[in-house]
Amino acid sequence: MKTMADIEKPELGAFSTLSIGIGGMVGGGIFAVTGLTVEVTKGSAPIAFVIAGVVALLTSYSYLKLTLRYPGEGGTVAFLNQAFGGGIVTGAASILLLLSYVVLVAVYAYAFGSYGATFFPEHDRELWRQVLIGIVIVSLIGLNVFAAGLVIRSENLFNAVKMLLLGAFVVAGLLTPMDWSRLGPDNFVSPLGMVAGAMLIFLNYEGFELIANASKDVADPRRALPIAFIGGVLIVIVLYVLIAVVVVGHLDFAQVAKASDTALSVAARDIMGKAGFITIAVAALMATSSAINATFFGTGRLAYIIAKAGELPSELERTVRGQHFEGTLITAVLALAIAIFVPLEAIATMGSAGFLLLFMMVNVANLRLARETGSQTWLSALAALSTLVALVVLCVQVGENPATRRHLWILAGMLLTSFAIEIGYRGMTGRTIRLGRRKPFGGVDPVAMARRASDPDTK
Repeated sequence: MKTMADIEKPELGAFSTLSIGIGGMVGGGIFAVTGLTVEVTKGSAPIAFVIAGVVALLTSYSYLKLTLRYPGEGGTVAFLNQAFGGGIVTGAASILLLLSYVVLVAVYAYAFGSYGATFFPEHDRELWRQVLIGIVIVSLIGLNVFAAGLVIRSENLFNAVKMLLLGAFVVAGLLTPMDWSRLGPDNFVSPLGMVAGAMLIFLNYEGFELIANASKDVADPRRALPIAFIGGVLIVIVLYVLIAVVVVGHLDFAQVAKASDTALSVAARDIMGKAGFITIAVAALMATSSAINATFFGTGRLAYIIAKAGELPSELERTVRGQHFEGTLITAVLALAIAIFVPLEAIATMGSAGFLLLFMMVNVANLRLARETGSQTWLSALAALSTLVALVVLCVQVGENPATRRHLWILAGMLLTSFAIEIGYRGMTGRTIRLGRRKPFGGVDPVAMARRASDPDTK
């Protein structure tokens, strides 16, 4: 029998759940790193987006199966705990997830500053980029604390406007004469270069995991979640490929290199003149600020969940005006430092590598729990292998280039920091991870049933 709380609780339909995934994926990343992708992969940029999308699609299968079996707001953290227990590696992975979201905020803030600076004289743009990075992060922290309800209500509007403007950009670009030769095989990079370039932009796809965190509010999960996870990634792949086609078709590679941080608005100017430039720049400002907003809200909650599990200080379980402010504030301070002092390519490498490693662990988790989740083991193994190969190729390519080799030290620093925080915190406090089994949708836990059936005291 439903209680009054159950009746009043809003439930998400298939379309709303799909919107969460698409909104999470089509955030500030596409505005930030499209130019970088074209710069690295040249005419094969659309293929790079497909490669990254296929890896995301395989991983979304693992998230789908794990979410159906272990619904709730824990998402990635809960899945890793269920598969690997409460050891040091699981705890460090949870910290790495939080740090990866810090990097994600830095990417969005960097893009906001870059697009916003285009409205100022060229010789002052670097200064204004840094000023705007600080303004957007500080302003949105205040908004999250004092007007969190407005943040949540505005997300749907921002997502709708963002998708509408990107759709108009694609349609206008395809209807305007383009140089299709730049998309030909003569302008492709090597297959290894395509994969490495694809992994630089993998962070553009990571947002589908937000669906798992919202799963407890889904009305018909067995219908809605497959549409959201699989359908959402497929839709975003098509959109990203079309955006890459339009950018390459309208800008030569020298133009892209010169305006790598703001390639979409420069391409829009080629298509629609100054009005197009302004429109896409404004869309970028809306999309990146919206993405920062949503990530702040999510990381505050994530820090709370990790702390609740015993992997971070209990102080992070506190709320300020009903919001988990302390985790959000930590995210903001770290992201601000990264966005101001670290180059965009290094930030993209850090974020993509961090999520690839975490998604590989989630795929392995689904492989280990295949009997419980009802997953196809070969598909889970393929997903795990794809993320492993992608991560290795990214690191090899970055390491072989003298200009980017130091980025690997930044990535190593993220990993060492994750383990150092986890080991040091456990050593100082003696806290342990508190795990809890979750019932799948439908309320039946097959593992618990099997245990009861084998227990002689229950017969």
